[in-house]
Amino acid sequence: MADQTAIPCTMMRGGTSRGPYFLAGELPPDDAIRDRVLLAAMGSPDQRQIDGVGGATTLTSKVAIVSPSDHPWADVDYLFAQVSVGQASVDYSPTCGNMLAGVGPFAIDRGLVSPDDPRTVVNIRNVNTDSLIEAVLETPGGSVEYDGGTAIDGVPGTAAPILLNFMDVIGSKTGALFPTGRRKEVIECVEVSCVDVAMPMVLATAESMGVQGDESKAELDANRALLERLEAVRVVAGEKMGLGDVRGKVIPKFGILSRPRRGGALTSRYFVPTDCHAAHAVSGAICVGSCALVPGTVADGIAETGGGFSEMVEIEHPSGSITVAFELSGVGDDFALQKAGVVRTARKLFQGQIYVPGRVWSPRL
Repeated sequence: MADQTAIPCTMMRGGTSRGPYFLAGELPPDDAIRDRVLLAAMGSPDQRQIDGVGGATTLTSKVAIVSPSDHPWADVDYLFAQVSVGQASVDYSPTCGNMLAGVGPFAIDRGLVSPDDPRTVVNIRNVNTDSLIEAVLETPGGSVEYDGGTAIDGVPGTAAPILLNFMDVIGSKTGALFPTGRRKEVIECVEVSCVDVAMPMVLATAESMGVQGDESKAELDANRALLERLEAVRVVAGEKMGLGDVRGKVIPKFGILSRPRRGGALTSRYFVPTDCHAAHAVSGAICVGSCALVPGTVADGIAETGGGFSEMVEIEHPSGSITVAFELSGVGDDFALQKAGVVRTARKLFQGQIYVPGRVWSPRL
């Protein structure tokens, strides 16, 4: 048995998240062994993740697995893995639109996609949700450009823009915009909207959850009564949405909505699922924005939108805001989404090999 096994790996920041990116063919083919490898690589289960490259938060304990795609539209497949920090579990049920920002650069750097000049379009299939995303990257001279002047809230400094256009995202997991058949309903004495666009979510107003809606992440994470109530609603809602028993799972996510404070369309606090996101997930922003554009949801009367076929919805979050560009073929009660675009950035942090103990995986055995 080898003492340790070396696996090629690229560490990247994607959007407001961070984690290792792997080629699928360089990981174990067996799913159970692959999970053990990812846990060992990140240092889980341990709240500090001291024995791995995880950052001891949900936003920095994420993995992207990339491979050539057999889909007729897509260039590459992207499988997202949420590695638990304190438990020995790996969840493939959600996606991550922030880690998605690094998939295009990684695919070009690892030779899966040939770059163009001055920019390259990488067509990506997200395996978790079987959804399609068009990533537009700056590639002057045929090389990925990481430096640039684009800033996103939740990340210091600026970098080159990466435009992510999400296609056909209604019913990402459940097959329906409103999986329960209702735009608004009462669950566990809380009025909610159960919406599935890019990410299944349970959405409630801040007032109904007993908060203001503009609290910091630290304040919300310390509010144990709120988190217990949130989880009780989420579990029942998950069952009603057709997602089964969601205890211990990360979807559906939960969002708390309130009026905008800084000129946006509305304020959101996004939970992942039982602590507050330090910024906002991309997929969650698409879901929240869609809810804001449909009459009769919990966002009706809170969100400030224009009601046209082309909408820019700015969502305020704890670290600033995120703007989603919607292209619609139907508005109001006839809401039909053609495309949702978000600008993110990415940065390659290091590239080399990550080592996992031979007891976890040794290809030579």
